[in-house]
Amino acid sequence: MGGAGLAALALLCASVLVGLRDLGYGGSGLWLATWVAARIIVLFSRGCMRQIILDTETTGLDPSQGHRIVEVGCVELINRSPTGRHLHLYLNPDRESDPDALAIHGLTTEFLSKHPHFVDVADEIVEYVRDAEVIIHNAAFDRKFLDAELERAGKPSFSTVCGKITDSLLYARELHPGKRNSLDALCERYGVSNAHRTLHGALLDSELLAEVWLAMTRGQDALAMSFDEDAAGGNGSGAEAFDASCLRVLAAAPEEVLAHKQYLDDLDKAAGKPCVWRTVEPGA
Repeated sequence: MGGAGLAALALLCASVLVGLRDLGYGGSGLWLATWVAARIIVLFSRGCMRQIILDTETTGLDPSQGHRIVEVGCVELINRSPTGRHLHLYLNPDRESDPDALAIHGLTTEFLSKHPHFVDVADEIVEYVRDAEVIIHNAAFDRKFLDAELERAGKPSFSTVCGKITDSLLYARELHPGKRNSLDALCERYGVSNAHRTLHGALLDSELLAEVWLAMTRGQDALAMSFDEDAAGGNGSGAEAFDASCLRVLAAAPEEVLAHKQYLDDLDKAAGKPCVWRTVEPGA
């Protein structure tokens, strides 16, 4: 969030606090509200976290034997929310796929011959992953192919282009030692449907891995995650999409305050003791 946006958010939080004070809320309740407001400002000021979930399909197992990438699929996450800004490319390898590889991805030489070569889209790939954390399942395999292709195209190695490479397979093995940690096994473990996956595809596998990765890495501050995801929104613009200056602060009307008090009285009666709200704000 830029300076103007952060200032607007700070003003919004201050307005809410003044409104609470004017309604007679003070003491521990006002302190708690102040802490939450400060936490919101910190979260929005951190900037966005950009992650790319990446997968490739290839003609074989080893680029040193002349094997090439035939498909690249990427899914973008901003602050752990999918943005819908994917990168999906089919590539002409100028060679046949090994039978075993063809059985996995089903991309025929005839189909691939109509698509660009890696060198023609190298800049697009580099710019897409630049400075991001790139998450790959069995990263060593994809990385050696990407490095080989980038070298042919006269580009820097993959690890020097992106900000960080994270291997989700190694992460899963640490999290679930002694268990199967293939993408299919993780989908089953985390309840991610892969029923439509009859053949491997780079974009499809990236979409599945994105869901699995988010499920595997939920163990973080729930408040921070909630605000980060709200800030990311659904349009891929991240926290910059939040413009607090357009929001109005509306104080509760006297009848609304009275209705709220009656609601708390009913809660006290049903529970047989003061509700949590009254322990935080005794004067409510």
